[in-house]
Order: sequence, then structure tokens, then C-alpha cells
Amino acid sequence: MPTWLVTGGAGFIGGNFVLEAVGQGVRVITLDALTYAGNLDTLASLEGNPNHVFAQGDIGDSALVSELLAKYRPDAVLNFAAESHVDRSIDGPGAFIQTNVVGTLGLLEAVRDYWKALPEPAKSAFRFLHVSTDEVYGSLGDTGKFTEETPYAPNSPYSASKAASDHLVRAFHHTYGLPVLTTNCSNNYGPYHFPEKLIPLVIAKALAGEPLPVYGDGKNVRDWLFVSDHCSAIRTVLAKGQVGETYNVGGNAERQNIEVVQAICALLDQRRPREDGQPRSNQITYVTDRPGHDRRYAIDATKLKEQLGWEPQHTFEEGIATTVDWYLDNQAWVQRVLDGSYRMERIGTSA
Repeated sequence: MPTWLVTGGAGFIGGNFVLEAVGQGVRVITLDALTYAGNLDTLASLEGNPNHVFAQGDIGDSALVSELLAKYRPDAVLNFAAESHVDRSIDGPGAFIQTNVVGTLGLLEAVRDYWKALPEPAKSAFRFLHVSTDEVYGSLGDTGKFTEETPYAPNSPYSASKAASDHLVRAFHHTYGLPVLTTNCSNNYGPYHFPEKLIPLVIAKALAGEPLPVYGDGKNVRDWLFVSDHCSAIRTVLAKGQVGETYNVGGNAERQNIEVVQAICALLDQRRPREDGQPRSNQITYVTDRPGHDRRYAIDATKLKEQLGWEPQHTFEEGIATTVDWYLDNQAWVQRVLDGSYRMERIGTSA
């Protein structure tokens, strides 16, 4: 049975990854600081499972990370831990530098020391996989896609912090020989998504009868990736990826933000009609755009498909319907999240 240390494993993508990994017979050690976006409710189904261990703590706590590595002897470390919301990075960039840069450095140092002391063949088989974002590449015009060779041009404190962490991971490979892999993904969506992000926010506000805020003209474009597809891509890269390489992960599902909101409204109209019979699209409200809002992201995942044989299995239509249904069926999870510090307020307006 393989053993993986997963950082940020109580977050959205990390939580989905942990649930799938344990379900597929992997022993997982989850490390999460349980900041606002970390939620143990996501991992509730694993309570009492002997193949899952949870530890609360920060990735920058090298002593804790070293202790977990020495105790559980993982075959791989997968780093999902990050401050990840652009709007929050506008209001408070310091936390993003602390976690995404300083924290990643501390994690890398602890993992490097653990890896260097491993005996063969465990040392050769070990991998450190760093999960990153397409936002490090900046913004695209109306055409073109990000490839692994696209120069970095981050435009928000969040994307700048992730770019820095990517560079640190690369440097630890080239300087120390640490066997690293990096993935840069497009916008994820699906179950257990923290309700400040576009899709769960729109679902929650639509059900509450509140205005649905759409930034600017609503025509900013993102390539939407269903979270389960992303998890399968990460497992593929971990199993087959070439050490030192970067792999872009995309969903082949470019949509304007307004198209995403309209799709959610249509699904909710079918499943949970308003009492007055009016379409939920009437709740759409255009609001002032956020500072530095990148116009378009699009991922070219050809390398991942041609070299490792991965491609997404869910269309956007399938994924968004599954997502809406999950939120309708799991309102208790949503309400427990909203009972905390996040109240669906508008953030990220500081310029």
C-alpha cells in the first residue's frame, strides 16, 4: 500500500484528492492548518478509517513536517496547501506570501532532508508533486492558450505568490536534485468548493434570492476543470511524469463568467424553481470589476495527453449539473461553512 503525505488536504481540491486516494487504497497522511478554507467536514467520511491520518499544522512548520515524514515514511508528498482566492490576496497579500512562498520553502527544506536520507530504492522512487495554477502565466487575449513554455507574468498577489512557489520547487530540483513534479491547472469546480468562489457563491446566493454579482461585463473567460478530472490528472503525473517537468491540466471547457452564471441559473430553475416563477437569471447584477482582473485563461494540455495519456472525462455540462446537484443535496455542509467567518461578503475591492 503506498503512503502519501498530502498538504492542504482539508481544502477543496486537496479534500477531493484525499477522498479519492483513500477510496483507491492509498494510505494518506493529511496535513492542513485549517484556516478559513480548510474544513474537516469534507473528510468526515474518513473518520475511523485506518488508512487516513489527519494532522493539523502549517506547511512552514518544518519540525512538524519532519516529524510526520519520519513517523509515516511516505512514498510521495503532494502539496495542495495554499492561500488561493484572488480577491483575498488583494485585501491582504501578506498571508499569501507567508503560506505560498515562506511555507512552501519550509516544506521543501523538510522534504529535501527526508528524501536525502532515504535508502535505495525508496529514494529513487520518491516524488514531490507541487499543485499550482494557470494564473501564474498572466492573461491571454482572444486567442491562444497557455503551454508549459509560456513565460510567467502574474498579475495578482495570489498568482505572484504561486509563481514564486513554482520557482522554488524548480530550484530545489536543480540545486539539490529533489525529484519534483509540478502541475498548473485551470479553474476547478465541483463538490466541497468553498463558497467564496464563483460557482458555489452563485448557487448559494441564487437559492437565498440574493443578487448574483458578475464582475465587469461578465465576459472574462476561464477554462473550467471538474475537480475529479484534476485529481485523476495529478495521480497520472505522480505515476508517470518525468522528474523536473511541468504539466498543464485543463478541462477543455472555456466559458465566459456570464455563461457560467446563466448555466447555474437554468439548472436551478429546473431543480429548485423560485416561488414567484421568475427565472433566476433576473437576479444577475453586474458589479464593478476587481482590480487587475485577467481577461482570459485557457490551458493547452497537449503535453499531458500525448506523453502521459490523460484527458478530462467530464464535459462542462455534465460537471456543472453534478456540482449543482451536490450543493442542493449537501446544504448542511454549506451552512456549517457559512456559520464560520465567511458570509458571502464582497471582498477584493481594495486597489
